Amino acid sequence: MITIQQLNALPAALKNLPSPRVLVPTMGALHEGHLTLVKRAREIAGPDGTVILTLFVNPTQFNKPEDLKNYPRTEERDLALSKIHGVDLVFAPEAGSMYREDSSVTVTENALATRLCGATRPGHFDGVCTVVLKLLNLTQPDAAVFGKKDYQQLAVIRRMVRDLNVPVQIEGVETVREPSGLAMSSRNTRLTAAHLSDAPRIRRALLAAQSACKTGETSVKTLSTIAKKEIENSESGAEIDYLELLDAKSLSPIESVTAPAVLATAVFYGDVRLIDNIELLTI
Repeated sequence: MITIQQLNALPAALKNLPSPRVLVPTMGALHEGHLTLVKRAREIAGPDGTVILTLFVNPTQFNKPEDLKNYPRTEERDLALSKIHGVDLVFAPEAGSMYREDSSVTVTENALATRLCGATRPGHFDGVCTVVLKLLNLTQPDAAVFGKKDYQQLAVIRRMVRDLNVPVQIEGVETVREPSGLAMSSRNTRLTAAHLSDAPRIRRALLAAQSACKTGETSVKTLSTIAKKEIENSESGAEIDYLELLDAKSLSPIESVTAPAVLATAVFYGDVRLIDNIELLTI
């Protein structure tokens, strides 16, 4: 286990690594989506910079103990993939090193984090903000790369970095998808065959709403209903956790789409929760 003293010495040690330094925070179980983030990180870092990838299943962002227990852990495979894809440094701390027993400080965002995943997973974004800020402090990157599949997470992290004056560029990367359209996720490995076959309807639902918006429909109620009906037509037990159409920048409720907006949803297949989103109008 990395000791607290070793962890505290990390920032000074990493300052000697070639710049620009680009961070790719992950919880492991790497798939093509993560590797796309690594590719973008290398583009930013260039051939002479440093790409740092983290493997850390952060316990403070799980509001259900069973979700933390069931999260896939494939560290040996992740390390091999990191090496193949040109990661310069992998940081894989243990929870006991990252969080002291008497840890009493968390980072809370009070606007963007209140809806969507923030409403259905209490405390989730406190955990996200706290661990991301710790990783940024420990690795001292010039930039950090996140996927747009976690649209709300990206928005919350950008706000945290802005409001706390963290000197780092936050880069968003488009969602990587399976040929079926299903957003790539470590959670997909836990889907049954029937659920895996049915789950692409989430993407179809979002595309249907986007298509209606492109042809002139602006009513949030109507666009949301279009997407909701497609998901509810599932014969495999898909259950909507949330489906909301919000302002793309503030993530606040709107009544009609007259400016860039995002339609975001979380859908349960059994105990597996999948998220996805789509942008309406151009940001």
